[in-house]
Amino acid sequence: MRITSTSCICPVLVCLCFVQRCYGAAHHGSIKVTRNQTKHIEGETEVHHRPKRGWVWNQFFVLEEHMGPDPQYVGKLHSNSDKGDGSVKYILTGEGAGTIFIIDDTTGDIHSTKSLDREQKTHYVLHAQAIDRRTNKPLEPESEFIIKVQDINDNAPKFTDGPYIVTVPEMSEMGTSVLQVTATDADDPTYGNSARVVYSILQGQPYFSVDPKTGVIRTALHNMDREAREHYSVVIQAKDMAGQVGGLSGSTTVNITLTDVNDNPPRFPQKHYQLYVPESAQVGSAVGKIKANDADTGSNADMKYTIINGDGAGVFSISTDKETREGILSLKKPLNYEKKKSYTLNIEGANTHLDFRFSHLGPFKDVTMLKVIVGDVDEPPLFTMPSYVMEVYENAKIGTPVGTVTAHDPDAANSLVRYFIDHNTEEDRYFTIDASTGTIKTAKIFDREETPWYNITVAASEIDNPELVSHVPVGVRILDVNDNPPELARDYDIVVCENSKPGQVIQTITATDKDNSANGARFHFSLDEGLSLNPNFTLRNNEDNTASILTRRRRYSRTTQDIYYLPVLISDGGVPPLSSSSTLTIRVCACERDGRVRTCHAEAFLSSAGLSTGALIAILLCIVILLAIVVLFITLRRGKKEPLIISEEDVRENVVTYDDEGGGEEDTEAFDITALRNPSAAEELKYRRDVRPEAKPLSRHHPSSSLDSIDVQEFLNQRLAEADLDPSVPPYDSLQTYAYEGHRSEAGSISSLDSATTQSDQDYNYLGDWGPEFKKLAELYGEIEPERTT
Repeated sequence: MRITSTSCICPVLVCLCFVQRCYGAAHHGSIKVTRNQTKHIEGETEVHHRPKRGWVWNQFFVLEEHMGPDPQYVGKLHSNSDKGDGSVKYILTGEGAGTIFIIDDTTGDIHSTKSLDREQKTHYVLHAQAIDRRTNKPLEPESEFIIKVQDINDNAPKFTDGPYIVTVPEMSEMGTSVLQVTATDADDPTYGNSARVVYSILQGQPYFSVDPKTGVIRTALHNMDREAREHYSVVIQAKDMAGQVGGLSGSTTVNITLTDVNDNPPRFPQKHYQLYVPESAQVGSAVGKIKANDADTGSNADMKYTIINGDGAGVFSISTDKETREGILSLKKPLNYEKKKSYTLNIEGANTHLDFRFSHLGPFKDVTMLKVIVGDVDEPPLFTMPSYVMEVYENAKIGTPVGTVTAHDPDAANSLVRYFIDHNTEEDRYFTIDASTGTIKTAKIFDREETPWYNITVAASEIDNPELVSHVPVGVRILDVNDNPPELARDYDIVVCENSKPGQVIQTITATDKDNSANGARFHFSLDEGLSLNPNFTLRNNEDNTASILTRRRRYSRTTQDIYYLPVLISDGGVPPLSSSSTLTIRVCACERDGRVRTCHAEAFLSSAGLSTGALIAILLCIVILLAIVVLFITLRRGKKEPLIISEEDVRENVVTYDDEGGGEEDTEAFDITALRNPSAAEELKYRRDVRPEAKPLSRHHPSSSLDSIDVQEFLNQRLAEADLDPSVPPYDSLQTYAYEGHRSEAGSISSLDSATTQSDQDYNYLGDWGPEFKKLAELYGEIEPERTT
């Protein structure tokens, strides 16, 4: 197959295509490649031939942006098997086949039906195949070829990052690089000059220039001054086709700003200034401003102001306002028109950030002279002291002088001064002042122990001008007088143990005095000399404002005396000295051997055993419960008259009540029947309480004579017969109650009535092992000999 192309665009390509076609026609003609053939001859083996390519490939080109009325011819496919009789069918597949590219299946001509853009797609990959139209069998294998879109100059250069904003320092040298701009062209850079860009400057000469190849913008003048011109707008053009006629172009704007450098020294607009300041100006206040001009900006214009000389350097000070760059003149000392009426100051303003590249432009500082004129002002009176401290004794009489304040008119007129006290607080009403002399006096009697210090405010004004008032604070200290006797520091709870020894310290006491240390810091303790010698206790003065209470004998007894009273006399060291008497209360208590107090109550014997209140309550509660049980038991015994005893066979008998325990088995023989008889039980017929009787018993009463003559056996048989013959009850045995049990019992009495009189053999010695809390119980119930409590 042979492929031919007629897409020759530029003259060079036309020449190349012409030469190529001529060369192919002269030397090749139609290149034919035999296909693989396999012959089957009877008796011969199959012969395989090496396959040969059946396609002849050339580069296919299609011109982009084709706007012609007919489809653009791309090329032709031709197979060596094609005899021109239309038996060969050409098939085209791949990218754009059937839509962008169509093929004549008989001739193999390929046409482009659409306008193509190389910047969107540079080439297309397709597949060609030749088949037999009658059998639809491929005549040659399918092969791949490429259709390349040929570029034309249809895209102008573009600055994708513009417009640009850039800065460059002023006074830069010529040729200083400012910025590099870059333009891009979407055309094919490998084909012709469509994408070859050249830069040029359209606006911005003669200040800046641009490199035509690299796009680097540089300064084109020496010493460009920001103060003369700060902003520049430079227009840069980029043109393709290497700048030739017919090329496309694009442009961008570069905004260049000159940045400041410190190339301008500060300058005062005037060489002489004058300032008026009244003498009433407050110390520390700003009295004026001064400024030196600097054409620079930012830190290059920062400066510092200094007073370099002059007679007012010690009276005034100057500082710099960082925002306005002004010099602020302040007052360091008060002004007095009567003493000095003017001052002269030399003020210097200098830059703080210097650039030594421009030091040749001159010194970056300037000096001016400032004359300050002091103005006369009618001033209020001036006190001789900024504050006063005065003293007066407490208890002083009303009208006692405390002190004197003095003020004068500082003006030349020297007007008279009037004094008064500002009654702003209650303390100001405790004093009075002489309006002419300024003498302060007391208006009440003071007590230092109540208020030791007073603060008042004294005012002074000129008589000619009462509106001008000055004030001064006055502190009055109240001095102490020894007018308070000493007292005990607190209420003491003094305890002495029963087993104390003579000379033992039982308490140390101290005293206090409301007066200050000068009149009450030294205390002396003693016993009242007017009383007789105390045989129980004594007092020792420790000479350190304390005293000790000591015992004078051995052993004290709570039972004999449990409280002692000891009068103590205390005197201070004031002038004159004051004294007071106090009585100490001393309690006698039982203590352990280590000195710990065990108890101080003599009337509670159980408490000495160490029992707590809870334990005592528990013991009393147990006793009450036991008494209640005993009373209940006795009540039940007395209220039980006819007990009903039911045996296992449910047989009931009459119970005979005996008033005496009896003498055992011998009670059934030869006893006096009257002793056995219980009138309330023997003569009373017992009826069944659960069955109503239908007939009377045979006999209810017996003469007393018969009772006296009958013996016990007959009496029992008679009772048994009555129970057996009683028709009103079931055949139960009657219970007979005997009130007398007889005597002669060798076992003795088993009654508990006399048990309270017997001696208990309980051993209570173990209580002694229970500790000091049960010591008293052990002494009461045990055989331990009670010890005397010490």
